[in-house]
Amino acid sequence: MSGPGTPLGRLRLKLSSGKFVELMTESGETYTCPVCGSDKFVFDNERGEVVCIQCGTIVEDRLLDLGPDWRAFTPEERESRARTGAPLTRLTSEALTTVIDWRDKDVSGKELDIKKKLEAIRLRKWQTRARVQTSYERNLVQASQELERLKSLLAVPKQCIDEAIEIYRMALEKELVRGRSVEAMITAALYMACRKRMIPRPLDEITKYTRASRKEVARCYRLLLRELNIRIPISDPSTYVSRIAEQLKLSGDVIKEAKKIIEEAKKRGLTAGKDPAGLAAAAIYIACLLQGDIRTQKEVAMAAGVTEVTVRNRYKELAKELRIKVPIK
Repeated sequence: MSGPGTPLGRLRLKLSSGKFVELMTESGETYTCPVCGSDKFVFDNERGEVVCIQCGTIVEDRLLDLGPDWRAFTPEERESRARTGAPLTRLTSEALTTVIDWRDKDVSGKELDIKKKLEAIRLRKWQTRARVQTSYERNLVQASQELERLKSLLAVPKQCIDEAIEIYRMALEKELVRGRSVEAMITAALYMACRKRMIPRPLDEITKYTRASRKEVARCYRLLLRELNIRIPISDPSTYVSRIAEQLKLSGDVIKEAKKIIEEAKKRGLTAGKDPAGLAAAAIYIACLLQGDIRTQKEVAMAAGVTEVTVRNRYKELAKELRIKVPIK
């Protein structure tokens, strides 16, 4: 049943108590049903109709859906399908990111004529000039490309990449990159982001995949730490346990025992000033002996990225101070 109602687009929905809605006219007055005079209506989401609850009159049946034209069932889907808001990644600069294809063909695959080809060449030239104009943007694009390469090699999480590029932006704004290697600065920013996010990535492992030396990256890291006033938490050896255990294919009991040893070492102050990777490797070695899952010191040292001497020294120190009776194998 359809009533006279007000013309389409002249009514506004207003939430009322419970599941009911009120209709407001353009002048702000409450709209009433033209049949029974009631001002209480319900809105049918599936059909887009506003129905009077007293007599069932459909007072509006062609309401516009102002929501998105896509559906999402998880926050990740909503973020990936939305076409508004902040960019999905920070690796791109604020400049134009559109790239004109170099294939001189139209949408149907046919070759362009000579006039269209010359026009496409001019468009590519001006697009390139418009994309990166200042030295700031050129530097940021170069750093983003290097960070993207390190991301694929190190398999670090996305939040670390976003944090690293944000740290590099701050360094650019304070002109800390001037006179220094872009590779060293972006590597130092990535190491700082991993430390800040408590992601176990040692400096030696990160510098292995860059052309900058470890000494240069460490110097840039200290510079960023001093000039940007970023608070970096102390490295926790427990964060290295799962990573080392994954490479050695250890059981959950071994991981649990290793973390228990590290927690006890923290309480007694044995972790201060020690390499977290070396402590984690020693705790895993002791846990393997206690659980009967034997691994050599060489295997544990290679998985942790430390030397056998470090594992042996930390192992003896933990076993002595914590009074752990390690079975002799």
